[in-house]
Amino acid sequence: MMTLNRKWMRLMVLVGCVALAASCKQEPAIQMEAEYAVYKVLPSDRILSTAYPATIRGRQDIDIYPQVSGFLTRLCVEEGQAVRKGQVLFVIDQVPYKATLETAVANVEAAKAGLATAQLTYDSKKELFAKKVVSEFDLRTAENSWLTARAQLAQAKAQEVSARNNLSYTEVKSPSNGVVGTLPYRVGALVSAGMPQPLTTISDNSDMYVYFSMTENQLLALTRRYGSKAEALKNMPEVELQLNDRSMYGEKGRVETISGVVDRSTGTASLRAVFPNQNGLLYSGTSGNVILPVAMEGSLVIPQAATFELQDITYVYKVVDGKAQSAPVKVTRVNGGQEYIVTDGLKEGDVIVAEGVGLLREGTSIKVKQNEERK
Repeated sequence: MMTLNRKWMRLMVLVGCVALAASCKQEPAIQMEAEYAVYKVLPSDRILSTAYPATIRGRQDIDIYPQVSGFLTRLCVEEGQAVRKGQVLFVIDQVPYKATLETAVANVEAAKAGLATAQLTYDSKKELFAKKVVSEFDLRTAENSWLTARAQLAQAKAQEVSARNNLSYTEVKSPSNGVVGTLPYRVGALVSAGMPQPLTTISDNSDMYVYFSMTENQLLALTRRYGSKAEALKNMPEVELQLNDRSMYGEKGRVETISGVVDRSTGTASLRAVFPNQNGLLYSGTSGNVILPVAMEGSLVIPQAATFELQDITYVYKVVDGKAQSAPVKVTRVNGGQEYIVTDGLKEGDVIVAEGVGLLREGTSIKVKQNEERK
């Protein structure tokens, strides 16, 4: 009886092992083969945008210094106020300059009277000399007195003009349209032409100059692209301005000048773009980034998702004879990094795996998804 039970148990174990082995052999047959979307590399046109750090300046920033000395008696503007050319900004104490002008005017009148007297004397001496009543010496002396009186009148008139100018300089006026900067001096401050800090700065912000720099190689590439610096300025596309808060300025600008000298210390050349500023959003002295678009015609463009990086080298998987074959590529980002322009490593007509490349291995068989070969 014991022997029969043992035989029965061995039979059951053998049947279980056979069933387990059969199930293990059948398991690979029920696994689904992975499918991959692929991408056929073909030439296409893209806009490559490059950002350059930039500084923003008004069309002209004019430091305002007084031309005469004195105490400030009136401030006629506020910081940030828009002013017109010729508008009074400051008034300097006018009392001493008015007194000087009145003295100069009186000196002119005295000089006129002196000249008239000298003229009468000279005319009289000429008549007496003709009648041989006075000597030639007396005649020449009278003539010299008349010439001296005439010179004194001219000098007095010049002093009057100078006095009037100095009086006019007590009203410090804006030399151009613009916006008033800071006002470091207040009523009662003693100011002069030799002061270290200006009364204020007037910034013409109707148009803004945006300065940025290119490296020597970038400048060479730009010049070669258009043929010459003049042609580059003529045909360069409009540029955009990214403000310091990363927002984009609403108006586009144009590059107006390219420096003809490369700075030896930095290896860069300066460029200047001009942007309209009718809404007054841009301020002189701020910073941002100039976005320069470059049209790339006939470029080989691939999606970023089709690439992976290994030790700072970018790779793709090409489909060769139905299998994945890794290939290093040189790329440039476009469209915010969603796409790459391939500069080396692929050629027209190559087929690459478009998705899931992080799970692939060298030599993996590639089954293309139906209707998924993208171009």
